[in-house]
Amino acid sequence: MNTLFALYQHIGWSLSALVLVAFLLAGTVKGMIGMGLPTVAMGMLGLAMLPTQAAVLLIIPSMFTNLWQLAAGGHLRGLLKRLWLLLLMIFVGTALGSWLLGMGSGKSMGLVLGGVLFVYAMCGLFLPTFTVAPQAERWLGPLCGFITGIITSVTGVFVIPAVPYIQGLGLDRNELVQALGMSFTVSTLALGAGLFWSGQLGGGEMTASVVALIPALLGMIFGQWLRQRLSALLFKRVFFVGMALLGLHLLIAG
Repeated sequence: MNTLFALYQHIGWSLSALVLVAFLLAGTVKGMIGMGLPTVAMGMLGLAMLPTQAAVLLIIPSMFTNLWQLAAGGHLRGLLKRLWLLLLMIFVGTALGSWLLGMGSGKSMGLVLGGVLFVYAMCGLFLPTFTVAPQAERWLGPLCGFITGIITSVTGVFVIPAVPYIQGLGLDRNELVQALGMSFTVSTLALGAGLFWSGQLGGGEMTASVVALIPALLGMIFGQWLRQRLSALLFKRVFFVGMALLGLHLLIAG
């Protein structure tokens, strides 16, 4: 897989078209609400390919868009001081999970991914945002980070429980977007390291991931344009309903 489109030739044109649509939609969601690219991409690609294949394609689009998100906001130093234990344990949990568990190729991984997506959607639809007490941050942050890392290592999705935890810290809008970018960047780095260590991420796969960046960026630009014209609340509800349906499909298919 040393040529530019070798992986796509290997998986066929129908799956290549699915990759294009998945990252275009995932980028749109990311541009609209500031999150959701790995969740949408892994959910859609999980319908037709192994989680490891989908995760390999995810690395470059996720890293680039998260660094873009991380660079905005101007609160990097303060957020690092507050979230460093969460970020450290995300990396530790992902590394440990990749070593002990790994992202398997069987139906069990599809079931886990479907379960994570469904729980995430139900939380977004029906649970109010909880508030994290300042005195609980020192132990709850590392715990949420470690659990998030374990889930990341087996599904490629890194939203539960890190995103609800960060949303519960009472950050303003700019701080929240930047904090999510920090969490997602660390998760992507750790996931990429785990895939590389297991021999599933080489030069050809990285090139294929770079190609997937193009529809992701186009989708993100469109999502940012769309954000100015649609209700963010309505879009979030549609997004979570879609994630619930994807999760149910993966659970039933498994």
